[in-house]
Amino acid sequence: MDKKIVKYFLLAAVLVLVVTRFSLLTTFAAKIWGIAFPLVLGAVMAYILNIIMSKLEKYYFPKSQNKIVKATKRFVCIFLSIFLILVIVFLIFRMVIPELEDTITLLGKWIPIGLARLQDFLADHSDQIPELEKWINSIQFNWEGTAQKLFQYLTSGVGDIVGSTITFVGIVGVGITNFVIGLIFAIYILANKEKLKRQTTRLAAAYCKPAIIEKAQGILKVADETFSSFIIGQCTEAVILGILCVVGMKIFRFPYAPMVGTFIGATALVPVVGAYLGAAVGFVMILTISPVKAVLFIVFIVVLQQLEGNIIYPRVVGSSIGLPGMWVLAAVTIGGGLSGIGGMLLGVPLAATFYKLIKNDVNQKVPDECGSEESENEQEVIGKIPDDRIVEEEKQESGVMDE
Repeated sequence: MDKKIVKYFLLAAVLVLVVTRFSLLTTFAAKIWGIAFPLVLGAVMAYILNIIMSKLEKYYFPKSQNKIVKATKRFVCIFLSIFLILVIVFLIFRMVIPELEDTITLLGKWIPIGLARLQDFLADHSDQIPELEKWINSIQFNWEGTAQKLFQYLTSGVGDIVGSTITFVGIVGVGITNFVIGLIFAIYILANKEKLKRQTTRLAAAYCKPAIIEKAQGILKVADETFSSFIIGQCTEAVILGILCVVGMKIFRFPYAPMVGTFIGATALVPVVGAYLGAAVGFVMILTISPVKAVLFIVFIVVLQQLEGNIIYPRVVGSSIGLPGMWVLAAVTIGGGLSGIGGMLLGVPLAATFYKLIKNDVNQKVPDECGSEESENEQEVIGKIPDDRIVEEEKQESGVMDE
């Protein structure tokens, strides 16, 4: 009773502290997160690299008894994993950036001309609709005046620009520093993952009850299976979608086929909405060549997305993580609203993990015969058996029992 009183007293004290010092606690939590972020990033990088490293270790001289091979196996596979990811990222940027730069330059030249032609066309037909003529006169755009104002703003705001540049360089520098620290930390984790696992197991055994350890291991196992399956399935699905996009664009003679297909495949790593973001960039690029082909390209992407969403994604990703499509969409929506693209990436495997844990818990508490899909299917099959057949089987069973 005394222990319970102490626990309730401490819980009440914590709640009062949280309510009265909420802003201070959030500031402190943000500071702690900023300090620990490189380490968290390194742990995430280690988890992703471990998927590739584990595959490479199975093919890196698996039957060799050479001491040098055994001693260097882990580090060679770590750096091969990093090298493969860097090569893939480099090839994507090498294909996308030059074409995207040319498209932006072309759009910068094409937009003023297109707007001028549109204004001329509307002006020629404005006499038919008086309201249209008033609207055209109100939106007359002076490019020269705008350029002069922009130049004056740039010359007068040099101090602000320098300050903004310094701030941007500082942000980039912090990002690079965090990435380097995280990568080094990830290498340390991968190099000592077996030792870290043993230490964690012994630490948990020293301070936690066996029931708690068993439950935590079950949760971590489900989370690990779900996240690894999601990452592998999502990457596989992105590659398949990119290849199908390139092949389809080549068949229909759309321009920028390799670049657009690669970009759509890369953005497809973001569930549900990623491919549409890539398609928007592809539409803008093809629009500079042919507006008709740009519209047909959108039709092609919609058809391809239906094929991908109804056939490829459920088989490659949906079945691997065991999450229905409705909850995939909900997880992407909520995750994106809370934390942007990162939330979209984490939302689906997190939702799948909770879904599996709740499903397993419900199946343990509620027997299968009380409403599971298997029992319902069995009842449907039994209901379809003719009554005469059931009576005949019962007679045979009773005869066997009499004998």
